[in-house]
Amino acid sequence: MRRIVSKLPEVGTTIFTTMSSLAKKCSAINLGQGFPDFDCPQEIKDRINFHLQQGRNQYAPMSGVPELKWAIADKIKRSYGLELDADREVTVTAGATQGLFTAIMALVGRGDEVIVIEPAYDSYVPSIVLAGGKPVTCELDPPDFTMNWERMASLVTSRTKLIVINTPHNPIGKIFSEKDMLALQDLVTTHDLFVLSDEVYEHLVFDDANHQSVCRFKALFERSFAVYSFGKTFHATGWKMGYVVAPEDLMKEFRKVHQFNVFSANSFVQYALADILTNPASYDYLPSFFQKKRDLLSHHLAGSGFRPISCEGTYFQLFDYTKLSDMDDLAFCKYLTTQHGVAAIPISVFYTSQRQAGVMRLCFAKKEDTLISAAARLQRVRQ
Repeated sequence: MRRIVSKLPEVGTTIFTTMSSLAKKCSAINLGQGFPDFDCPQEIKDRINFHLQQGRNQYAPMSGVPELKWAIADKIKRSYGLELDADREVTVTAGATQGLFTAIMALVGRGDEVIVIEPAYDSYVPSIVLAGGKPVTCELDPPDFTMNWERMASLVTSRTKLIVINTPHNPIGKIFSEKDMLALQDLVTTHDLFVLSDEVYEHLVFDDANHQSVCRFKALFERSFAVYSFGKTFHATGWKMGYVVAPEDLMKEFRKVHQFNVFSANSFVQYALADILTNPASYDYLPSFFQKKRDLLSHHLAGSGFRPISCEGTYFQLFDYTKLSDMDDLAFCKYLTTQHGVAAIPISVFYTSQRQAGVMRLCFAKKEDTLISAAARLQRVRQ
């Protein structure tokens, strides 16, 4: 019998699948996997239904429905001041992860080095490996997870091709400042590098801060892919709808892969999103909406042994649990699920080194009652 040689021999079932299955088995409140337990706005569902009834059921154009691409370009200009050519610099994708994968496959070749900031979203490294590249990790400095740009610069070699950034950052909830982005811009222009910017939580930025997109910085955008998610913006992760913006020369290479990867994203949701996106009120409320949830969870965990680590964006909050246990984070998260009925995600899984950090991630994209009930269970955890 012919033996299969795995292209990803070290990859197994994701922690999100593992913890969600355990949560279901234990009837636990799932604050692990990052999805809301509330529905998307009714207006969007109504527009989807409208376009279904209009027979929008066949292939969309490869790069996306023109009306949606124009709406995206208008949104980028309004948000970040960048004028895009909607026909040449915007592509609609089957989710942000497909956009990330396609950008890496379009840009990275065998032997190319790609710098990944850790902790990191789990799709980056496998995608780099599949493209034949070599991931090079740059760890953020605990306990506050700050970026050391001198360390980043020291990792650049003659083989370095790409730097992957994520702001607002999953899992740590940090955002890059203008100073960070200028440091990145200086680094990539000096060494002639490219950037893949994962900005799926662009609207989930708290405490009156502004999202510093690569689209705000001319020299940075000229060598960047920026990836976005409609699922995160409209509470509908199951749609798997996203988009990528990039300068024309990069987008040409992106589309060469995209057309043989998925060809096009589903049609009727694209038309509905084009309708909704013309109204900025459909997403402008998100910072205050999710900040209230962040603050609610932290308020109800006050006085417990869980120490919150500053959350500046996303819908994830890190908590240090070392006052409660010396268990490694995977064991502790399983313990919380099985013994206290709350599922969390260990932060060590976001590192290639699988180190034990004494920190776990909770998702607060939940109904208020869900967060209050979960916090009440966590308050009962004792040393």
